[in-house]
Amino acid sequence: MLPTMNRLLQKLMPYITPTAVVIGVIFSDMLEFFVFLVPWIFAFMTFSGSLGSNFHNLKNVLRNPLSIVLCLVILHIIMPLIAYGTGLIIFPDDMNTVIGLILSFLIPTGITSLIWAAIYKGNVVLTLSIILLDTLLSPLVVPFVLKFLVGNSIEMNVLDIMNGLIWMIVIPSLLGMLVNQFAKKEVTRTLEANLAPFTKIGIGTVVAINSSAVAPYFKNFDLKMTAIAVTVFSLAIVAYFIGFFFGKFMKMDQGTVVSLTFNSGMRNISGGAVIAITYFPAAVAVPVIVCMLFQQVLASFTGSILTKYYLEPTPEMT
Repeated sequence: MLPTMNRLLQKLMPYITPTAVVIGVIFSDMLEFFVFLVPWIFAFMTFSGSLGSNFHNLKNVLRNPLSIVLCLVILHIIMPLIAYGTGLIIFPDDMNTVIGLILSFLIPTGITSLIWAAIYKGNVVLTLSIILLDTLLSPLVVPFVLKFLVGNSIEMNVLDIMNGLIWMIVIPSLLGMLVNQFAKKEVTRTLEANLAPFTKIGIGTVVAINSSAVAPYFKNFDLKMTAIAVTVFSLAIVAYFIGFFFGKFMKMDQGTVVSLTFNSGMRNISGGAVIAITYFPAAVAVPVIVCMLFQQVLASFTGSILTKYYLEPTPEMT
């Protein structure tokens, strides 16, 4: 039953995430009380996504760091510069919105990119490596790039951020890899297959809960909010395209290209929203929060496009 359920959920992924956004906004009063569950759901999804990897795979990826370095350059140099230039052109008299756009595309790659990469046959170990390294580098990279681009410095509790990300990403990932490394292959494959549908349900749950937390920002949707939404949406599409383009241009294998695509397009947007709300005026947080609503929807459609036009067909995709 679980494999059948998994195949059905995989086909429904493009519809699950936008539906979850609508549910989150409509039932925000009920769902906002479950925000505390998001890190635990993330940890579960990370553990499930890491079951296909082991330390031998990680060692092999780190021997060829080109794809990791390329993704970090896209995440923290190319996309922030594009966001900065776009913001200055469209919102020349609103520096708060410009900073918000930069922050939306400067924060670390998203935790759920691991799940999307696993669903669409990306290189899971590469994805995990990018997440781990980007997580460790982000407390230094984010404030430095912001200061370089806009001349402002931000203060953040690095230890608290690192502690949260370690529990959500590093420890569950290491546990999943340990299971793969030392358990019998049949056990790992069975566990991975049984957890797969619940991982997809977890994505929808996280989207709905996060959407409930930002619902108040959409009660007064004016022309400026529309402009911000269109800008963020367009930049997010560009980020996915750049990841795919560079992977193809460098003639990387299919799994690496898929991982670069999702890692380049996705961000740890929940963490970005916390940073924006905590350390900046409310206006800075608006583009970041808008990005939260688009991210999973775009990931779903990106996966559908990759499946239709790029990925080699497999039994699980038919």
